[in-house]
Amino acid sequence: MFVFRFLVFLLLININNITAIAQENDYFKMLKNNKVNVRYGPSFDYPIKYFYQKKFLPVKIIDKKENWRKIIDHKKNSGWIHDSQLKKSRSFISKNDQILFSKPNLYSTPLARIERGKLILFKQCKKQWCETKIGKFHGWIKVSDMWGKVTYNK
Repeated sequence: MFVFRFLVFLLLININNITAIAQENDYFKMLKNNKVNVRYGPSFDYPIKYFYQKKFLPVKIIDKKENWRKIIDHKKNSGWIHDSQLKKSRSFISKNDQILFSKPNLYSTPLARIERGKLILFKQCKKQWCETKIGKFHGWIKVSDMWGKVTYNK
């Protein structure tokens, strides 16, 4: 009976460690340059799978090997990018049409309609709202259905 309990204990510890490692590896960054190559594997020896031409596009890091990061984008495309082509994320993509407001509340003046799939760079975020500049408009967008990670200021 002691051996059985000990084995169950070890199994539970390993499951917690695996979950913690998986959560630690999943995070967002954004593309640093206008053209970024995505490769089939984590080395310059692997051929280019495709390339991005969208600076600031948020990508989710799902694995890493040395200086390489395996990414997945909002359209479920995946591949390997060298870490030098990525930087801390300050962007997200709207999954649905959104409204840009003059202040961080639904009762303020609507300024513009943001279409689904729009890349949005944000300055700061507070209580489910992010301050952004889109074209000639400067305002706040409610972060309800976005692809990317938003860090809130206190």
